[in-house]
Formats: sequence, structure tokens, C-alpha cells
Amino acid sequence: MSFDFYVRSRQDLVDAIETFGIIPYFATSVPGFSLEEHCSPSVLWSDDDNNTWEWKGPVIRQSHCAYGKFFEKKAAYVSSDWFLDLANYRRDGYDFDARYDDGLAKYSDKELFEMIDRKAPVLSKELRTDGGYAYSGRWQKVEGKKGFDTSLARLQELCYVTTTDFVYTTDRSGRKRGWGVAQYSTPEKWFGAPFTEKVYQRSPLESHDRLLEHLISLFPSVPEKKLSKFLK
Repeated sequence: MSFDFYVRSRQDLVDAIETFGIIPYFATSVPGFSLEEHCSPSVLWSDDDNNTWEWKGPVIRQSHCAYGKFFEKKAAYVSSDWFLDLANYRRDGYDFDARYDDGLAKYSDKELFEMIDRKAPVLSKELRTDGGYAYSGRWQKVEGKKGFDTSLARLQELCYVTTTDFVYTTDRSGRKRGWGVAQYSTPEKWFGAPFTEKVYQRSPLESHDRLLEHLISLFPSVPEKKLSKFLK
């Protein structure tokens, strides 16, 4: 199976996630491994709501996949099946409490993780407000703790947090305003028992090897070393 598809509609993207399991949004170090490179220009960006950016929330909900900055600090869709192996490999078999107890996680990450776990699903703006984080927006600037984006990115990279939707504010006429606000959860709460009962069933090395074998099947001409590096 090669990484060969072309997205013209939201359903095309949902089908691609189901077929290939991992769809990075923007171009990566692996040539051709992104939605951006397999998408009609008319839906990659457009002035109306019919584009890949506006589809993010509906696609996440419809496919019930994981979405977040999982690869090279860039966003990607990962199907529920393949996310089991990605989470097991990235977590190295640790749930978050065990990781923190062994001194492998920062206290700032622990604070944010516990708040997400407690409130999930929760909007990023609520996390910033309730957690006392600094915020600088178009119309306001709030002083507070720094490091929100760094901790959030690290929690996603280690697969302890996933994006579950993008929520829009509306005007009095019901029209959407601005960019969608990300909503976060833990995979344990987003996927439920199918995740919690299986995520650690293999060794982290077995999960890595399954992921690597899958990428090799998609990109047989790319050196194995490069694909393995992409997974780290």
C-alpha cells in the first residue's frame, strides 16, 4: 500500500485517515507525507467554510481520531488504532503519574495535564484562564504564568493529550467569528476503554516496530533510518 490519495472533500479526508492511519497536515521531512501535498488547492485554503482548516473539528468528530502536534512539532491526524501504538511508544509504557514519579516530567506539565484530565473536554482559553497563564490576543493581554504552549506541545508529543474539536464563537446572527478554539482531552477520556485496555498491551519497542513497518509500506523508497527518526 502506497500513500496515494487526493482530497477534494471532507469525506475524502475521513476516508484517507481510515485507510492510511497517519495523515500529517503540513509537509514533513518525509516527501509526500502530508495532507497539504495530497489536496486540491480549492479546498486546502478558501474564503468559505469548505476547506481543510474548517474541516478539522468535523473530521475529528466523524473519524473519532486523535489530532495534535505528534510529529516534528506539527499537527497530524492519527486513527484510533494506530494511536494506540504511537501512544505506547512515545510514553515508553508510562502513564503520566508514573512518568512524573520517576522524575521524567516537569511539574508545569503535571499541572496542565491534571487540569485537562479533570476538566476534559476543555477549551484552551479556559485552561489559560483557570490555570493563570499569560495570554496575548488581538484585543487583550493578560499577565500570568508562562510556558502554556510549551507544556501543551510536550503533552501532545508524548501522546498524553489530544485535540477533540475546534469550537467557534458566533455573532448575534449565528455566524462563526474568527478561528476555532481548540478543545482538549486525554486519550483515556476521548477514546475510553478501547484505549485504556489496550494502550500498554505491547512493549514500546513492539509498537515502534509496528509503526515503522507501516511507514515502510507507505514509503518503501524512503530510508528506514529516516522513517524511524520521523517517529521519534
